[in-house]
Amino acid sequence: MSIPESPPSAGLGLKPEHFRPALDDQTAGLWFEVHPENYMSAGGPRLAWLDAIRAKRPISLHGIGLSLGGLEPPDPAHLQRWKTLIDRYQPVRISEHLAWSVHSGTYFNDLLPTPMTRAALDHFCEHVDAMQTALGRKVLIENPSRYLPLREEIPEADFLAETVRRTGCGLLLDVNNLHVTAHNLDFDIIAWLNTIPADAVGEIHLAGHEADAEMGDELLIDTHGAPIADPVWSLYEAVIARLGPRPVLIERDNNIPAFGELMAERNRAQQVLDLALQEGRALV
Repeated sequence: MSIPESPPSAGLGLKPEHFRPALDDQTAGLWFEVHPENYMSAGGPRLAWLDAIRAKRPISLHGIGLSLGGLEPPDPAHLQRWKTLIDRYQPVRISEHLAWSVHSGTYFNDLLPTPMTRAALDHFCEHVDAMQTALGRKVLIENPSRYLPLREEIPEADFLAETVRRTGCGLLLDVNNLHVTAHNLDFDIIAWLNTIPADAVGEIHLAGHEADAEMGDELLIDTHGAPIADPVWSLYEAVIARLGPRPVLIERDNNIPAFGELMAERNRAQQVLDLALQEGRALV
């Protein structure tokens, strides 16, 4: 079933505890994102619920397990499970991370930082190409949260821009990740935004972060376990003013609040989009 998603609107990450209020909600323009790894089964209640949600709302698939930033190519079996979900749910967008989580058959329960080197760029582009070829879809690549300076031959924004140039992929601009990384590594956000290809940005994420328990505000941690902070809201408004409206998602993966609390953040994000649309800011 084809469900239109135009003009760009704000959505929520779908959590099992929110399936019923999500299904019943009547808000115009609301869409949902899920991690495909949570739905890679032959059946069961999760797929039944997602069937019901998808009958009413657009969904996107946001992967966390392909390890595109690692040394090894994406697992063909994992890609086939992706393809099964894409065929079943026809998501409006698919996305993955500039990160790695697999090495020599060992899976790590984290999105680990990819070194910004020429060799890593070559591997990453090969893996993005492999994903797009296997799935027959353009993938959006999310910018990471970073905490410590690593070996860097290529600045992050240039790394992402070159990936877009080589593979034809798009970008998922995580505003919280950008804020956290710029704070921790002390780089210029405006220069970063000037470097990435604006027309490649196909989606925006907003999430919460927290100060490190020991270092305090010297180190910000992307926890997805807190409300969206004021500086992230301000950066989001600046990004929309710069790029024009894009689909935007509210992420919350820990300390999950009531559905209504997340909808309040979603509605705030939607207000920014609505204002931009009223002012006639064209999509790049």
